[in-house]
Amino acid sequence: MTRVIAFLSGKGGVGKTFLVANLGVALVEMGKSVTVVDGNLTTPNLALHLGMSFFPKTIHDVLKGKATLLEAIYEHDTGLRVIPAGISINDLRNVDARDFAPALLELVGKEEIVLIDAAAGLGREALAAIEASDEAVFVTNPELPAVLDALKASKMAEQLGVKVTGCVLNRVTRKSFELSAREIGELIDMEILGEIPEDETVKKAIALRVPVVVYDPRARASVAIKQIAARLIGARYEERIPWYKRIFPFLR
Repeated sequence: MTRVIAFLSGKGGVGKTFLVANLGVALVEMGKSVTVVDGNLTTPNLALHLGMSFFPKTIHDVLKGKATLLEAIYEHDTGLRVIPAGISINDLRNVDARDFAPALLELVGKEEIVLIDAAAGLGREALAAIEASDEAVFVTNPELPAVLDALKASKMAEQLGVKVTGCVLNRVTRKSFELSAREIGELIDMEILGEIPEDETVKKAIALRVPVVVYDPRARASVAIKQIAARLIGARYEERIPWYKRIFPFLR
């Protein structure tokens, strides 16, 4: 059975695209067959996070009837399959977001997991991603405006009959002025799937257009992402720490 999971956020800039790219790679490393889809038809960035830039066919071509879905699937070096979106302004012409959900039906039964990087907010593109999905995961930062926007998006998903799987907190510093995971969970009435810490390694990986779980598998952010990936599939992930770092923890 194919699980189609939309990753949503009430506002932009919370790290949703970064999470989808890295979760996809982490799930492939765990033996899953995964396709990630750029559902942000207006300002797509998913392929850039994976270091992929040129595509003869994209999801825009599929929506315009100029290509089949299979023609718009590309394989990343990690084995992750990617359906990118076009980045040209011309790609936006004659595209109807309402065609997004029917276009993805071809993946059902052929993949174990499909992750959709939805557009931020509550507009037509985000709605289209929700309608194409069975589940929704919300991404937010531990600050009140972002959390409240995630709450609004979750209510829309619930009204459309989509299962709300949980929420991921990104760029967590655990400083006193931040909302805690417990506070956020109570506020939005949602399971917290994991917390990704603020990590300089992420910025380096994004600059190099390499998923952080590949760039530095043992970085704090990478370990957190792999734990979230394991939780999504009902597994458990524990980072193997070399014996000398277990004996001398200051070397970590």
